[in-house]
Amino acid sequence: MKYVIEIHNVSFAYTREPVLRDVSLVVPPGEFLGIIGPNGGGKSTLVKLILGLLRPHGGSIAVMGTEPHEASSRIGYVPQYPTFSRRDFPISVMDTVLLGRLGQDSHWSITYSGADRDIAREVMAAVEILDIAGRPIGSLSGGQLQRVLIARALACRPEILILDEPTANIDIRAEENIFAILKHRNDRMTVIVVSHDIAFISGYVNRVACLNQTLVCHATSEISGKTIEDLYGAPVKMIHHAH
Repeated sequence: MKYVIEIHNVSFAYTREPVLRDVSLVVPPGEFLGIIGPNGGGKSTLVKLILGLLRPHGGSIAVMGTEPHEASSRIGYVPQYPTFSRRDFPISVMDTVLLGRLGQDSHWSITYSGADRDIAREVMAAVEILDIAGRPIGSLSGGQLQRVLIARALACRPEILILDEPTANIDIRAEENIFAILKHRNDRMTVIVVSHDIAFISGYVNRVACLNQTLVCHATSEISGKTIEDLYGAPVKMIHHAH
C-alpha cells in the first residue's frame, strides 16, 4: 500500500464557519508525522475525521484503502490528556490497558483471554509500566498515566497510532521518555502526533503538517520562524535551548 492515509480536498464545519478548507494530505506507511497549529485551527477535527468519528462535508478520506470507520480497529488512538477525576475512577493499570483488546476478536466479549493478557503485559513492558500493573490509575503521575494510555492504544496492535497532545501537562523528562518510546515503535507502525511543542517534536518526526484551516506540509529542516509566524498569525521568536 503506497499510502495508509489519503485525504483529498477535505472541508468541514460545525456551524457556518469552516474549520477545515480544502485540506489534502497523504501519509506513507512507517512515517512519523507531526501536526501543529493554533487552537481552533482544526487539528483535533482532522484527527476525528481520520478516525471516522466525523464525516467530511467535502472531499474524501481513505484509511488503509477503505472508509475511515471501517479501518478503526487498525488504529490506536491516544486522546488529549483526560480531565476526569481519576481518584474516583476505580480501575487498575492492567484493566485500563486491557480495554485496548475489546473488539479485537471476532466478537465482543466482557472477558479477556490469556492471549489478551499476554499482549497487555507485552505493551506495558514496552512502555515500562509493567511494575505498576496492579495500581489504580488514580494514584499515577501525569507521565505514568500517559504511558498507560499509550499502552492501551498499543494493545490493539495498530498499524497506525494517533496521539492528540500526548505530552500536555507532563514534565520535560516524561515528554522525552514518551517520544523515545514512540520513535522506537515507529518501525512497526505509522505514528501521527498532534502537538504544540514545535521545537521538541522536530527532533523526532519526518515531516510537519502545519494546520490552520488549510494545511501545508514541510520537512522538519524547512521549519523556520517565518513558517511559524505565518501559521499562528503572530510574531514569534525561536529560542534554542541547550541542555
